[in-house]
Amino acid sequence: MTHPPTFRALHEGWTLTAADLAADAPAELANTLGAGIPAAVPGEAHLDLHRAGLIADPFDGGNEAAQQWIGDTAWRFTTVFDWSDDGSARHDLVAAGLDTVAVLELNGIEIARTENMHRSYRWDVRDALREGENTLTVTFAAPVSEAVARAERYGALPRTNHHDYNQLRKMACSFGWDWGVDVAGAGIWKPIGLESWSGVRVASVRPLVDVHGTDGVLTAHVDIERDTAEPVEVRVEVTGPAGGTWTATAVVEPGSDSAAIGVTVPDAELWWPVGHGAQPLYGVKVTAGDSTWDGRVGFRTVELDTEPDEAGAPFLLKVNGELVLVRGANWIPDHAFLTEIDRDRYARRVADALEANVNLLRVWGGGIYESDDLYDLADEHGLLMWQDFLFACAAYREADPLRSEIEAEARENVARLSPHPSLVIWNGNNENTWGSVDWSWAHRLDGRGWGDRYYTEILPAILAELDPTRPYSPASPYSFGDYRHPNDERYGTMHVWDVWNRVDYTVYADYLARFVSEFGFQAPPAWSTLVSVVHDEPLDPFGEQMLVHQKANRGNEKLQRGWQGHLPDPSSIEDWHWTTQLNQAQAIRFGVEHYRSLTPHNTGTILWQLNDNWPVVSWAAVDFEGHRKPLWHALRDVYAPRLATLQPRPSEASRAEAWEGLMPEFDQLALVLVNDTGEAYSGAFTVTRESFDGTVLTKAVVEASVAARDGATIALPAEVAAFGDPKAEFIRAEGDGFAPAFRYGAEVVDQALDPSPFTVAAEAAEGGCVLHVTATSLVRDLFCHADKVDPAARAEQGMITLRAGESARIAVASPGGEPEAFAAALRCANDLLGE
Repeated sequence: MTHPPTFRALHEGWTLTAADLAADAPAELANTLGAGIPAAVPGEAHLDLHRAGLIADPFDGGNEAAQQWIGDTAWRFTTVFDWSDDGSARHDLVAAGLDTVAVLELNGIEIARTENMHRSYRWDVRDALREGENTLTVTFAAPVSEAVARAERYGALPRTNHHDYNQLRKMACSFGWDWGVDVAGAGIWKPIGLESWSGVRVASVRPLVDVHGTDGVLTAHVDIERDTAEPVEVRVEVTGPAGGTWTATAVVEPGSDSAAIGVTVPDAELWWPVGHGAQPLYGVKVTAGDSTWDGRVGFRTVELDTEPDEAGAPFLLKVNGELVLVRGANWIPDHAFLTEIDRDRYARRVADALEANVNLLRVWGGGIYESDDLYDLADEHGLLMWQDFLFACAAYREADPLRSEIEAEARENVARLSPHPSLVIWNGNNENTWGSVDWSWAHRLDGRGWGDRYYTEILPAILAELDPTRPYSPASPYSFGDYRHPNDERYGTMHVWDVWNRVDYTVYADYLARFVSEFGFQAPPAWSTLVSVVHDEPLDPFGEQMLVHQKANRGNEKLQRGWQGHLPDPSSIEDWHWTTQLNQAQAIRFGVEHYRSLTPHNTGTILWQLNDNWPVVSWAAVDFEGHRKPLWHALRDVYAPRLATLQPRPSEASRAEAWEGLMPEFDQLALVLVNDTGEAYSGAFTVTRESFDGTVLTKAVVEASVAARDGATIALPAEVAAFGDPKAEFIRAEGDGFAPAFRYGAEVVDQALDPSPFTVAAEAAEGGCVLHVTATSLVRDLFCHADKVDPAARAEQGMITLRAGESARIAVASPGGEPEAFAAALRCANDLLGE
């Protein structure tokens, strides 16, 4: 007799107790935690403690330090449930995610020991179950103490940050990062329950796709589990987005547990990245006995070309044979407590990315193998995904038991994510290959491996076996060749971190990188986000709680160094906030315009970072509360599919005078067009040099053309490109289909800008208000800090530059707040100069 698999979630009635309370835990909590408090499953110990009123908000003030005892406590989760045998042959306890080192007991019988939060587990527990009442306990080792113990047992290995996070298969950034809070804890972070079945169970499906001519080809690799000796028919059905079905079957004979079943879809609609075409998705249903699996695929091909060329080696990502010029952002877990992230929160971040013209998210290796919710949204919207394997900024032991866990997690997640057309590249590690060369690891390794076997042997072998349809990069950064420095700008991918850490942001222009997979600049979050957790009196950049929410080494000193030479020193905390946010936006605008101007030599940038996981001063474009910082608005503009920028370029004379092999002097101003659309462009650009009061000093019209997915450089006449008074003039280029390009002869701090360069009229509107701004002189980077009026408010436009006489309409969505208050919340670069 067969029973289709039925899953019973065990998510109710859990209790959290301290199995071994840390010595420095508050003494008054001992009795309560010994007796137990209600626990949510899926959930995490920190959240249970907070809900019970035993700890304050972990993100607020200086609570992080006061709550470190949680990571040094062993936690036990317990539930009691009733069970009755339904006659199924198998009763499996299924745990989709346990964080992290755990012992599971059912009715006092040890079921298993686990030590990896990045994989799932399944155990046949029919012999431990009993009719009626059953007790399930999951006891987690204290994560910080366990990491230290393993470092002592196996030997510490090089790493960043202050905990031995590389000893455990636990989310690295839960131990803190240079943007992340240290809240290493424990919990049943994904569903747990009993699955009962007889006959056949579909264990795993890898629906790999290819395109042959006009046909889509699906090969469904199906693994089954069974308790029958009979042959099992497996059926694969593909359903088109506009109807139509295609099927194929295979028989899995006794002694086997897998089949590869091919289905050809004639004249398949291709799945394309955003900006390249549509995203048709085909339903896939696999049936084996009474068990089914449902998913979706998109028919497309992916390739990565890193073959050497005359300039080094490129990083060319192609989908359906078409080059994708990457306009990307790095992604970190969107909440420090993963169980707080739901599909709606993912959807908001995906909207943040798409509306900023981002076409790729890189899932960074110190987080998680991301949720199917995020990947589903990416599939639907054409947002490309780059997934790191989970290794970041550290050396990793290459021996068991760690190695076996890494192989298991890799195999499971490669299979799990294989249906998603949005996933276009796997990456072996974040900065570990670079670190092995530049971060003085050798004397600390004592001849031990640092993880290279994972990146060069084990992971590529797993991909070759399970999913050879996607390209693989061993690391980021990586130069794709033996005996090359891994962060060489001439080859593959590059991370640019001397900017931010040591040098001025204009140094971005010194790099002729082929592809930049990390670069960034910091700024505080929105004002309302900052003051909701920082309560220093008075508020100060170097206040105690402010520095709790600044995790980068000497971060606020680097912010100060970063604005110098660009913006005036601020005279108040409000000016400090605006200055640092503005400088972040200007730095990234400068860098992205430079890198994109190198198209097609440069084929992409991936900003560090899109999002935050708690309220913090960081590199994010969107803060923890979802406020879009000035950086987001600048990124939206410089990531526009069509970009016009004014850039220095070498003249013919400079090229002729340069010695062979040396870079010529960039002594001429040029209009550079980047056309990341499928249509070629040809038209006229009007280029003017103007004074700040709107007087046109000189004017030229230049003809311009640029091919699809390409760039073009047009030299400008000297009379329009040479400043007469650099402090009081700007150059502007305007053409149909492109936002205007601006070039300034001096930085804001040295410009003769009017500090009050606009008038504003505010009017109420449904759902908020509208601000009508008119420039009386040049306005640089107009921005409305709407959240200072209402933390729920959002200004739809920002970082606007206006010439004298021009107007802008800024819509503000807000459930509260007077229009005049939002008008008063307008700032621009000019006003930092004072009256």
